[in-house]
Amino acid sequence: MTEANSLPPLPDHLSTDPRSPHHVAAVFEHDIGIRFNDKERLDVEEYCISEGWIKVPAGKTVDRRGKPLLIKLKGRVEAFYR
Repeated sequence: MTEANSLPPLPDHLSTDPRSPHHVAAVFEHDIGIRFNDKERLDVEEYCISEGWIKVPAGKTVDRRGKPLLIKLKGRVEAFYR
């Protein structure tokens, strides 16, 4: 595993969508995890730690462009490097 000093700091608001202004490519070069209400989630598309929410896909439904529809869940959010 890489040293903690070489890892970029995790932002407060991060999105997996490259078109989003909250997408930080340097963070995705490393394996990150999201803990939501003390349970690790693997399906998080976007999160905001300060506002306390995550966005996850709503089942298999997609919009007209083929992107999954997202729902917002509120709770305690924690981001970390694995």
